[in-house]
Amino acid sequence: MSRLITPSQVEAYRRDGMVFPLDAFPPDEAERYRQALVRCCAEAERPISEAGIRQPSNRVKSYLLFPWAAELIRHPAILDAVEAVIGPDILTFHSTIWWKPAGSAGIVPWHQDGTYFGLAPFEHVTAWISLTGSDLEMGCVEALPGSHIAGQRAHRDRKDPNIMLSRGQSVADAVDEGQAVPMILRPGQFSLHHTMLLHASRPNRSTHDRIGIGISYVPTHVRHIGETRLSATLVRGEDRHGHFEPEPRPKAEGDPAAIAAHAEAIGRFWTASEAIPEMALVH
Repeated sequence: MSRLITPSQVEAYRRDGMVFPLDAFPPDEAERYRQALVRCCAEAERPISEAGIRQPSNRVKSYLLFPWAAELIRHPAILDAVEAVIGPDILTFHSTIWWKPAGSAGIVPWHQDGTYFGLAPFEHVTAWISLTGSDLEMGCVEALPGSHIAGQRAHRDRKDPNIMLSRGQSVADAVDEGQAVPMILRPGQFSLHHTMLLHASRPNRSTHDRIGIGISYVPTHVRHIGETRLSATLVRGEDRHGHFEPEPRPKAEGDPAAIAAHAEAIGRFWTASEAIPEMALVH
C-alpha cells in the first residue's frame, strides 16, 4: 500500500466512490505544470492547418502531444494511489484539461463519467489533479458520496453554452444537491472518484483561473463495448489483454508523429462516442 494513500482511504473510496485530498507533488511542481499547460493549451482548439482543417482540441488526451503531460499521467504518486484502488496493471484511457477562467460562467452539470465512455466493467477511476487550487468560490468539483453504488443512471443531452461537457450530458433524474461534498484541493493535490459517482461543478466566481486535469485510468482487463477499437496508454504494469490500441509517447512538442497519433486517437474516440449513450445504459 502506498504511503500516500492509507487503507482507510481506500475503504472510503469503496464506500463513498471518492477520496481526497491526496498529495501528488509540491506547489512549485504544480506551478511548473501549470506554466507548461498555459503555454501549450491557452487556446481550446489548435490552429487551422494549411489544408484548412481544424485539429482536435489539445485539451483532450494532451499526453499524446506534450512531454510534460505524458510525464504527468505517469507520476508515481498518482499511480500509487490509482493502483491501490484498481490494481497494478493500469492504462490511461483519456484525459481532459478543465480550465475555468476567473469569473467564468462555465459549469459541469451532474453526471457520471462512465456514461459516454462505453467501458465494461465499471472499474475506471478519475484522478482530478489541481494545478491552481480548487475551492467552492472557484467552482471546484462537488460529488454525492455513495452515488456510485446504484450504478448507471439515465442521462440526457442539454444545449447550454455554459456547459463544459461536449454534449451537455447530465443525469436525467433530480439530484439532492444538499448532500453534495465539495472536493477542495490545493495546488499539487488530487482526488480520486469512481466512474459512476455523480459529480458536478459551479461557475468560477473568484478572481483566479481554476485549472485542473482529469485523468481516466482503467485496469487492463476493462474493455470498450463498441465496435470501434479505441486507444490507450499503458502507464504501469503489464497489458495481458490487448483490448486497446497502444498509444505512442510524444518525443517533443510539435512532433508531427505525435500530432498525427493524437488526431487519430481523438477521431476514434468521437466516432465511438456517437453510439455510446444507448449502449451504456444496457450493458
